[in-house]
Amino acid sequence: MGIKANIFNIQHFSVHDGPGVRTVVFFKGCSLHCRWCHNPESIHAAKEILLYPDRCIGCMACREVCPVGAQVFDETGHWIDRSKCIHCFKCCEECYADALVSVGEWRDTDSILKEILENKGYFDQSKGGVTFSGGECMLQPDALTELLKGCQAAGVHTAVDTAGNVPWESFEQVLPYTDLFLYDIKAMDSDVHKACTGVENGRILENFTRLADRGANIFVRYPYIPGMNDDQVEKIAEFLHRWQQIEAELLPYHKLGNSKYRALEAQNVFEGTVPSKDEVEMLKKKYGFR
Repeated sequence: MGIKANIFNIQHFSVHDGPGVRTVVFFKGCSLHCRWCHNPESIHAAKEILLYPDRCIGCMACREVCPVGAQVFDETGHWIDRSKCIHCFKCCEECYADALVSVGEWRDTDSILKEILENKGYFDQSKGGVTFSGGECMLQPDALTELLKGCQAAGVHTAVDTAGNVPWESFEQVLPYTDLFLYDIKAMDSDVHKACTGVENGRILENFTRLADRGANIFVRYPYIPGMNDDQVEKIAEFLHRWQQIEAELLPYHKLGNSKYRALEAQNVFEGTVPSKDEVEMLKKKYGFR
């Protein structure tokens, strides 16, 4: 019996989170609250309910099983009175149309590892592997270490996707079993970082520096968000210049996560501006980002 890990998704056959074909394990819970987060269901560690009204067939079975009357059907449509909801998730169990979906589960690391290794043939053929992401997977260092150890023992390439806002001891714990760190750097100026994410970035940059100075294999990812951190691109490039071996990627803002905010019935949907392709390519070329 392995350690329990709080996850919300396992995505197979990913080609965007490290080399080759990969399985991505998404941990639930994050220490940052990025205003543009495209996985808002990953932020809170607690299990949550997503509502997709376009899938609702109006059978009202969810309303019948809800013990507190939190499922509402009125002239505006179907919505959840989240001030009443006690998170019993009976509505999700009853909804066969998948209009109501629970997100988040505690799973044994043994079962997660077994699911990962089912794709080992694809990993071997493509020089791929597994990526642990989130949320922030480093907030669960014991479960993460258990999974990393199991993957390395099976000959599977391991990557950890992190924003770095965790104690250094967590990095020391996972470092021997991690082949690649995908490290997010969102801003160099602490006030800008706090405006973007709710926290300052001192620990993040300190952890990055210690990790890089140890010679860890790191690939940096910089989310480029016009109006939020677009003035940080040159500063990030200058910071990374110290480590010539470290590559960095500029990731332009997109709106693919907005539907998830609506499913959570959240009010803080970030309506940013998607940068033009020409702007993105110019910045990549000028500052050496991929």
